[in-house]
Amino acid sequence: METKEVLYELRTKNGFSQDDLAEKVYVTRQAVSRWENGETVPNTETLKLLSKVYNVSINTLLGSPRQLFCQCCGMPLEDTIIGKDKDGTPNEEYCQWCYADGTFMYHDMDSLIDVCVGNMVNENFTEDQARDYLKQELPKLNYWKKYDELSDNGEFEEFKNKLIDEINDLHIEGLPKVKSLNSLVGSFVNLEYPLPSGVKVKFLKDDVTYLGNQLECEFGGDRCFGILACMDFIMAVTYEEGGKNPELLLFKKR
Repeated sequence: METKEVLYELRTKNGFSQDDLAEKVYVTRQAVSRWENGETVPNTETLKLLSKVYNVSINTLLGSPRQLFCQCCGMPLEDTIIGKDKDGTPNEEYCQWCYADGTFMYHDMDSLIDVCVGNMVNENFTEDQARDYLKQELPKLNYWKKYDELSDNGEFEEFKNKLIDEINDLHIEGLPKVKSLNSLVGSFVNLEYPLPSGVKVKFLKDDVTYLGNQLECEFGGDRCFGILACMDFIMAVTYEEGGKNPELLLFKKR
């Protein structure tokens, strides 16, 4: 679609009048009308505002002329998995697993490779092939080419290590020692937990990226441990394969 068609569709889909949208992005109703008639295109700053209002990339607003790829892990990007800056604006350079709320989640290429390999291996692609491919391709991506410029001097890794220590200090029975935490998007791990009253509740936000890991119980059995953490809390759960029959073990505010 052309930009004018995209802008019209997004506005009507979100239930905004031209006046409503104009107020949100600090322009006149006439300016919105000219965009939708194809007479003009929003300037760069207005495109950023529209991106935040509609929760889509600027690439989408312009009719998707490019196929976007995460510049950290190489994943093809769609609007539903794009990372966000601190102010909530979608950042079309990264996926939400690699970049969340203005923070880069990976500062060690080997750690990222370990996570990615598990999602790439299949009957036609071995673990060694996946590792070799990633070691060849990741250094070509902007994040790793500009790592010294984009890194936070180890602050995020220090935060992760502090979380790991706090989790291990809880001494949860059957939980192996936690050695690493990966980025996990809320919508993929937001299970429903039954309360004594019979009501089922969720504790996470679908659009937030957390740190966590899945570990097998030291005593065996068919249940796994799930660990989730962020600045505000640490959460420990167990569940069966595929997240079935989840049970909340611990929810500790930090």
